[in-house]
Amino acid sequence: MSFLWSLIVGGIIGWIAGLIMGRDIPGGIIGNIIAGFVGAWLGGLLLGSWGPEMGGFFILPALIGAVVLVFIVSLIMGSMRRGRS
Repeated sequence: MSFLWSLIVGGIIGWIAGLIMGRDIPGGIIGNIIAGFVGAWLGGLLLGSWGPEMGGFFILPALIGAVVLVFIVSLIMGSMRRGRS
């Protein structure tokens, strides 16, 4: 049950990061979950473990890490689109 809760919280974090950045995350729901998990890892590396915790994620560092991840992915995807034209 805790794994399912982690998937839900990771998906919500990825979705909120996409909303903050105003960009869609490739892969839909799975992409949001991956962005949430990778964002939590990245946020933990950059900011440490602080703030409220839910589903094994420290929410604020995870959200900030996911926003950084969405920004980086959008830059990469944008440069790939421009490269094809």
